[in-house]
Amino acid sequence: MKYENLSEKISVNVNVATLAGVDFLVEHGFYANRSDAVNQAVRELIAREQSTIDRIIIQETKDHSSRTEWFLGELTLTPERLAAWSRHAGKEKLCGYGLLVIDEACDEELLFATVKAISVQGSVRATASVKEHYGIQ
Repeated sequence: MKYENLSEKISVNVNVATLAGVDFLVEHGFYANRSDAVNQAVRELIAREQSTIDRIIIQETKDHSSRTEWFLGELTLTPERLAAWSRHAGKEKLCGYGLLVIDEACDEELLFATVKAISVQGSVRATASVKEHYGIQ
């Protein structure tokens, strides 16, 4: 599976004064365009809140079973990773925020036996049969 465009388009309402500041910075070469400026601001926000994100993920892991795999950002499930999970009693659930890529080389029988459920806030890239099995749109 090859995925060239891993970006998502969002709409954001910004007040006129804030947008004027962004446009000023773009016009003076600080950013290539509005999207570049917004992306940088969001990356800085996430970096600033990283300890909070880490704390919440740790708490979520404790609140659920150790058989839940959590991710934030991007996770690619390869045949090797799937085999390792299956050797260690598997993961009942795969949860995350971002992009989950299930390599088409993964053995579907092993996947279905190892991972009982998938919950992703974001996007899942997988074969149609994997998406159908897990009820992913």
